[in-house]
Amino acid sequence: MPNPVFVFAFIIATMYGLGFHVVLGGNARRMVLFIVTSWVGFLLGQYIGGNLDISLLRIGVIHLLPASVTAVGLLIFAHALTADPTTPVSRR
Repeated sequence: MPNPVFVFAFIIATMYGLGFHVVLGGNARRMVLFIVTSWVGFLLGQYIGGNLDISLLRIGVIHLLPASVTAVGLLIFAHALTADPTTPVSRR
């Protein structure tokens, strides 16, 4: 049985990736890219938050602020690397 903390962090990171995909759009490959990027960013931010002992917005052992900031930062970076400059962004 997986650890509940791991499942909660996994759900939060997945929601960041899916939300980013909903806002910016794209095909299924970009959705998978955003989800995986969000997982990596959240894990990296959790590690940074644990090593720097950042306790702001901490839920149990999850360092939500640094994990969220790192996940969103990596999502923006991934979007910048994969965005097609000739295709206009949808303004729905």
